Amino acid sequence: MLRLIVLGAVLCASGMTTVEAQDPSTAPSKSTQQSAQSPAEKYFTDVVLINQNGEKMRFYNDLLKGKVVIINSFFGTCQGSCLPMNRNLARIQQALGDHVGKDVVMISISVDSEMDTPARLKDYAAKLNARPGWYFLTGEKANVDFALKKLGAYVEDKQGHLNIFYIGNESTGLWKKAFGLASVDELVKVVESVLNDKPAG
Repeated sequence: MLRLIVLGAVLCASGMTTVEAQDPSTAPSKSTQQSAQSPAEKYFTDVVLINQNGEKMRFYNDLLKGKVVIINSFFGTCQGSCLPMNRNLARIQQALGDHVGKDVVMISISVDSEMDTPARLKDYAAKLNARPGWYFLTGEKANVDFALKKLGAYVEDKQGHLNIFYIGNESTGLWKKAFGLASVDELVKVVESVLNDKPAG
């Protein structure tokens, strides 16, 4: 089961609303294989995106499966909150140390897939000293839009992107939202609470 915990003060700051998970029974059926899928796999699917190195990545199996994830949306030419928000992620990356790339994956999805090519995202990632385990994703617009809609982060106008971090533990089903411009200390506490979550029973 997917558990979504909403941080009330965070939502007041962001104007965000709760994301409701799709009823798994409406997912396409593939008999035996489908019944073995986790709720997260059924919900997010393996939609293909492309990282800053030009590599295709399946959203569930390559990025989410068995991991704690920190996900945000942004665009590379943003002159507003994107860079400060991603600098917060860079500080979280530093605070988490060796967890990133092992049991924690950081995912920044561009809301401007036409402008943000893998090469441009690679330059952007380099400016933030992004290490292995932090992926900057783009791809076919339909695929990017699909992933963003699943997160509740899709916007018609890129300028209206949300300053939200989605922090999830795929193994336990715990998901939280946090305001991406909050203090790094507060954000690290939220990430650690998700990272340290244990399966029920």
